[in-house]
Amino acid sequence: MLTSIIVRIVEFCIRRAWMVVGVGLLIATGSSVYTASHFRLNSDVSALLSDKLDWSKRDIAFESAFDRFGIIDVIVAAPTPELTGAATVELTRALAKEKALLPDVSNAGATEFFARHGLLFLPKEALEKNLGGLIQGEALIQDLSSDRSLRGLIAGLEDVLLGLQSNHLKLDDLGHPLNQVSDTLDNVLAGRPASFSWRVLMQGKPAAPNDLRGFIEVHSALDFSALQPGLRASEAIRRIAADILPKYQASMRLTGVVTMNDEQFGTIKENAVRNGLVTLAIVACILWLALRSGRLMAAIAINLFVGLAATAALGLFMVGAYNLISVYFSVLFVGIGVDFGIQFSVRYRSERHDIDNLAEAIQNASFRVGAPLTLAAFATAAGFLSFLPTDYKGVSELGQIAGCGMLIAFATTITLLPALIVLLNPPGEPEPLGYSSLAPVDAYMNRHRIGIIAGTAIVVVAGLPLLHWLSFDFNPINLQSPKTESIATYLELSRDPSTDTNAIQVLAPSLEQGNAIGARVSKLPEVSHVVTLSSFIPEDQAEKLPVIQNAANKLAAAFDPKNVQPAPTDVENIDALNEGSQRLTEAASNLTGSGADAARRLAFDLSNLALATQAARDKATDSFVWSLGQVLDSLQASLQTPPVTRLSLPPDLTQDWVTSDGRARVSIAPKDDPDDNDAMRRFARAVLAVEPSATEGPITILEAGDLVVHAFVEAGALALLSIAILLWLVLRRLGDVLLTLIPLALAGVVTLELTVLVGLPLNFANIIALPLLLGVGVAFKIYYIMAWREGQTNLLQTSLTRAVIYSALTTATAFGSLIFSSHPGTSSMGKLLALSLVCTLAAAVLFQPILMGKPRKAPSEI
Repeated sequence: MLTSIIVRIVEFCIRRAWMVVGVGLLIATGSSVYTASHFRLNSDVSALLSDKLDWSKRDIAFESAFDRFGIIDVIVAAPTPELTGAATVELTRALAKEKALLPDVSNAGATEFFARHGLLFLPKEALEKNLGGLIQGEALIQDLSSDRSLRGLIAGLEDVLLGLQSNHLKLDDLGHPLNQVSDTLDNVLAGRPASFSWRVLMQGKPAAPNDLRGFIEVHSALDFSALQPGLRASEAIRRIAADILPKYQASMRLTGVVTMNDEQFGTIKENAVRNGLVTLAIVACILWLALRSGRLMAAIAINLFVGLAATAALGLFMVGAYNLISVYFSVLFVGIGVDFGIQFSVRYRSERHDIDNLAEAIQNASFRVGAPLTLAAFATAAGFLSFLPTDYKGVSELGQIAGCGMLIAFATTITLLPALIVLLNPPGEPEPLGYSSLAPVDAYMNRHRIGIIAGTAIVVVAGLPLLHWLSFDFNPINLQSPKTESIATYLELSRDPSTDTNAIQVLAPSLEQGNAIGARVSKLPEVSHVVTLSSFIPEDQAEKLPVIQNAANKLAAAFDPKNVQPAPTDVENIDALNEGSQRLTEAASNLTGSGADAARRLAFDLSNLALATQAARDKATDSFVWSLGQVLDSLQASLQTPPVTRLSLPPDLTQDWVTSDGRARVSIAPKDDPDDNDAMRRFARAVLAVEPSATEGPITILEAGDLVVHAFVEAGALALLSIAILLWLVLRRLGDVLLTLIPLALAGVVTLELTVLVGLPLNFANIIALPLLLGVGVAFKIYYIMAWREGQTNLLQTSLTRAVIYSALTTATAFGSLIFSSHPGTSSMGKLLALSLVCTLAAAVLFQPILMGKPRKAPSEI
């Protein structure tokens, strides 16, 4: 009855070919207009997962409480801590003026706060030691503070050299700082960018990486209708920074979820047009080899266009906006829709070889492929629609659209395609379409059927232990190109424990409860440290403030404005440089060692600077004196620091840690390597065991990964069940259902085994290959089981195998081209798609005919 219905539909369409094609083109036109006017892409990555799960609700609650949506992290870097701090402060103020695109900007590193109150965060012993050294150097500080020029620097150098005469210092003790000064002067004299850090000089060791980074947190206005929602905001940041950073020898990098997603989409677009054109050319060649007719190729192309346009419009009508996964429905539609067209067209060619009558050949083709095509289409649709109930919203919507698309592709294949073939009237077929050259292979496989089945089973079963090592890479960062600025910056920051990039967050009801949670969680061996707002209130202030006040009193004269000297002339600077060179030469006379060598080197540089141009001396002044002013001003302010209380904390800092209604943020940092996925799993589970309300960081990634895996297991089971029921309703034999499903399961198992062997883990992107494997695989298997039930033998030699092989090649080419994408996630998708299609084709063409054996009835006349 099903075949009869299909045949009658095809007969009607070829009799009313012009009308059918006209209606098809009207549908395509109307659908295209609807799609163009209603097209919307929701590029929000968070929209891919259900927001109704406990962990996602915790994520949303935390991000809503602290307004963590749409954040761009701006990382400022400069050669010295002083330049970094100044550049960060000025850029923060400039960005804050761009309210339209950057509604909220904050200095995430609290640069000015720590510059003023930094002394209070030192342990008391370190504080006393540092301030004691400053008090001993009061004369030096006064010389530098009162005369901030090259002349004042030389006066300060002479103060230091006096310490050699009093035996308070040895020349070797000055080797490293003298070389630091020479390094900067060498750059000045060579015309290279030059900068000097007094902070690094004072601490006696190189600056830590975090000392050379400034952090600005920018809330950006996002446009989720665009492929790159934060692009305009990022461009505004770069434009503003270009006017500010050069004067501080600073650079800037952007990272954070917004920027990473934007660059991810940019990477996906990279070379997409070129790859698409190459793929299109290859697909056209494959279609030509399959059909040998430009008119048939045109019929399939028009048929695909109409079906794709209708599916696109229906998809928008159903979901409102495509997400970043559901937009791939077009790839799935073309990949499987072209299979339907090839199956019908190849069968038509086979019939046309036997019957030199266009209409009759089309009718016979519909009689032969009507039932298998219908069953394949509905089974494929059932496979995709099985993803609809899952919590992986991205694939759920993809399944909904692709499932309906399969039904549309089937409908156009039995209506529009026959009508197009009639109107285009391709020439007859002089040659048969089968593969008679494969007769020896067919014969060999028939003779050794049991051995091949047993051997295949043994190999597949032997490979089952490999599935123990089947892994799911739950870290979405690994799907993105490490060459992009945002990812490279993120990876650099994540490897620095001081940045807390991989921290887990807890939203506590109050700061007191947050402190209690922090104290409890900090005892876990997987935890490095815990931060709350209370962490920014120094301990033992009552003991530290008198120490600071004592130093302030003793250094008061050093900062007295009355002692400030007028700026020297260039001649006075030259005299001072020559005098400093002479003093260093005298100090190093008759001495050996690193200190003496450094003194002679600096004496040579000072002498050369005195002989250089005034512009060179001005550049040296900028390199040394500007940063000296930064350090002296910061030191003076820190000596006047008041006690730090919760009320005195900067508003930006407070808002990052406590909400207006009193809820508090607790940040929990991991101890182990953040690049170790297993370590991050242990960290997440350990924290959750102690604090079930924890969220963000590795917890979100872990939960999202588990969700995706569960969604595909759930959908896979539902798909197999629905397909099995559909097959039973049509085939009415349990054995025939199993003959269809066993090769499908075999292809799936072998695909997973091979992913382990080639080192290709499953991930958020390439797991989409599994529903495709199900859709294409079940279609191929149905074609063979239906042909076998009709009594066809030697299936390798038939036109069916020709259609299946070229269909698989077309689909594999379309999806395999993704391998060459610059985007690692897309590339991994292409690899798994190509691998799964090879396994599916082998299972359908080589294994299934052997498994089925001889037909139950004699071949039908054809």
